[in-house]
Amino acid sequence: MSNPGPVNREVLDAVRAALRERADPARAAGAQAYMKSTLPSLGVRVPEVRRIAASAASAAPFESGDQLRATVLELWRTSTVREERYAAIDLTGSRLVARDLYMLPVYEEIIRSGAWWDFADGVSGRLCNLLQAHRPEMTDVLLGWSTDADFWVRRASITAQLKAKGSTDTALLARVVEANLADPEFFVRKAIGWALREYAKTNPEWVAAFVAGHASAISPLSRREALRRINGKEG
Repeated sequence: MSNPGPVNREVLDAVRAALRERADPARAAGAQAYMKSTLPSLGVRVPEVRRIAASAASAAPFESGDQLRATVLELWRTSTVREERYAAIDLTGSRLVARDLYMLPVYEEIIRSGAWWDFADGVSGRLCNLLQAHRPEMTDVLLGWSTDADFWVRRASITAQLKAKGSTDTALLARVVEANLADPEFFVRKAIGWALREYAKTNPEWVAAFVAGHASAISPLSRREALRRINGKEG
């Protein structure tokens, strides 16, 4: 990673203050229970967190990608509530770093240290952007991730092309899925089904053939999710 640069304190302060102004204690308890998390929640809804992050960044624009990275990592690492981590992820949506390969270590830290589906899935679209912009480099990264000891990293390799549609690299998708077909972990099996179901919106024939070709290895959960659209069970 390049030198992270100075933190944008205006953005940090604005995000933290706005989140606490909109705290909903009654909703917070339910949100924390739903996420099965020890990290407290403020009860701020996700769309509102997104608006808060966007407003803070608009009022005090980042001067560089390095400053954005430093700010995101500071917010992520010092977070005391779940919404601060959501805001950190939201800040990475800036066009300033949409194709910036230096963001990869940031996303990897979020996946590894967040170690839960909402955080890992929160950066899947960012990984997709990097794959489109840096296909050779990111292909190697995702193939490596597909056999990582951390199943959240493996899940990220599978979900990285959820938004790729017609730009999906089917060879890559097949390899990261095949590397995890035998994994009994629910979140990995769910990711396999999800990734295949999403691509079925673009190429149902490929997905149907893939599932049929791996009939003896794919889990019932992954198969059911993968074929949901194809079997007419989803609108």
